Amino acid sequence: MIAIGIPNGMEWLIILGVVLLLFGHRLPSMARSLGSGITEFKRGLKEGAQRDVGRDGSQGADGNSPPKNGDKPAGDGPPKT
Repeated sequence: MIAIGIPNGMEWLIILGVVLLLFGHRLPSMARSLGSGITEFKRGLKEGAQRDVGRDGSQGADGNSPPKNGDKPAGDGPPKT
């Protein structure tokens, strides 16, 4: 009986060869798009960190002072009638 299970060393090489034959021409564009996605993600993290720095008491990006610890931001809570 042939046991079906996890591929071993030589079987992985054969699978890798077949994948390269089928998708080899797409790999550079896939790597390029993955790299640009990572770059965009890092840029977003950096911009978010810069916005958080402004919350220490200085004015935010919209020109308004950020709410203090005890203050509720406008719009929270039940509507006033």
